Amino acid sequence: MSIDDLLRYARVNRGRHLDELRQFVAIPSVSAQPDHAGAVKRCATWLAQHLRKIGLTNARVVATRGHPIVYASLRGAGARPCVLIYGHYDVQPAEPLANWQSPPFVPTVRGDKLYGRGVSDDKGQLFAFVIAIEAWLRERGRLPVDVVCLFEGEEEIGSPHLLEFVSRSRSDLRSDAAVMADAIMASPARPALVHALRGALYLELTVHGPRLDLHSGLFGGVVLNPLQALCELLASLHDAHGRVAIPGFYDRVRRFTHAERRILLRDAPSDALIAHDAGIARPWGEEGFSLYERIAVRPALTINGVQGGYAGAGSKGVIPASSGAKLSFRLVPDQDPQEVARMLRRHLVERMPHAVHGTLRTISAARPAQMDPRHPVLQAASDACRLAFGVRPALLRGGGTIPALHCFQTVLGLQTALLGFAPTDAGMHAPDETLHLPTYDKAVAATIGFFDAYARQSCQERKQIA
Repeated sequence: MSIDDLLRYARVNRGRHLDELRQFVAIPSVSAQPDHAGAVKRCATWLAQHLRKIGLTNARVVATRGHPIVYASLRGAGARPCVLIYGHYDVQPAEPLANWQSPPFVPTVRGDKLYGRGVSDDKGQLFAFVIAIEAWLRERGRLPVDVVCLFEGEEEIGSPHLLEFVSRSRSDLRSDAAVMADAIMASPARPALVHALRGALYLELTVHGPRLDLHSGLFGGVVLNPLQALCELLASLHDAHGRVAIPGFYDRVRRFTHAERRILLRDAPSDALIAHDAGIARPWGEEGFSLYERIAVRPALTINGVQGGYAGAGSKGVIPASSGAKLSFRLVPDQDPQEVARMLRRHLVERMPHAVHGTLRTISAARPAQMDPRHPVLQAASDACRLAFGVRPALLRGGGTIPALHCFQTVLGLQTALLGFAPTDAGMHAPDETLHLPTYDKAVAATIGFFDAYARQSCQERKQIA
């Protein structure tokens, strides 16, 4: 069945849809910052109202012990397949604000790009599915499959309350598969279909010294500076070859054969492209692996931020009372976040100078996830991308983390198709985050086509089973 009428609907209403996306992006739904808690709630309310406006009349905001979830469903009569659509409406902090050419929450079109925090991660990619649902309902009056929407407000802080919500809402979330778009493309012209993601572990390390800040002229040389101790501890986390230096860290890391590595690299972006997108002249990291392998199948430890002492204008002779660092691990299959946290704690305890003491707090943790590329929902996503972009998506492993993937797999028993429609230079998590509008038009076409493709794939699977 042709979907030309649906694609025409999206083209005719492109301007309105862009205006609606700009309204969505303009709400500063930064889940990590308490000052933005009200904005996160406003964003959830806006999204639920918009879903009701396009025809999902039971859309509602569901409170959690943290930020709310937006839920909606559309189930028809009969035994049609049901797909759960996931996305997150919360966004990363926009700092440093001075590095934005236009304010992060004043979505601005310059040339063929839309700029603003969340335009690619993940409000824009989420909204492509919303546009697709609207097109089907307005043009056909129904979708070819049943749908359940679960749009989260805490993905950027590790989804701390998602598991609790999913566990108690199994009946409402009953589906045959899940789909989401929250990743980058394989290249400027080729979308990605991601079938595996690394897990994550976020921690905060604090080193405590004197009771109060001290005058560095009066006490410098006799009091161990907590900031110096912190720097020495952080320096001990990697060796000179880019490997994590925590004893036992690699014990559970799965090794790939040469044949498996060749298959892995078949659709992978080149080292040159990855370096270009990162804006670096010389890559760094674990020796013996391509840059893609370091991202996709090797674990990593990153120091995300350091604080302590005085960093303002001019000088201040001070020994800080404490200092701290934010750390994050990206973990591969078979690595357990809790076990890695225990390894890190032992490593730090053994190296903590006696003149100071430290605390280590786990902020969030998520396990790695892996999907079956042969599953009908992944096949349907591939078919839809081929029709919209003229090429099949690259089948990739991703270096990031989406806790929902593992949650859906373990609690609901669902395979998830994770699509990447954001160009590699979209600046996700960085200043001047962008959405390339011509690419977005194709992404919308792919989401429209996905529903039809999934209905077909499900029908074929049922025939094979029968």
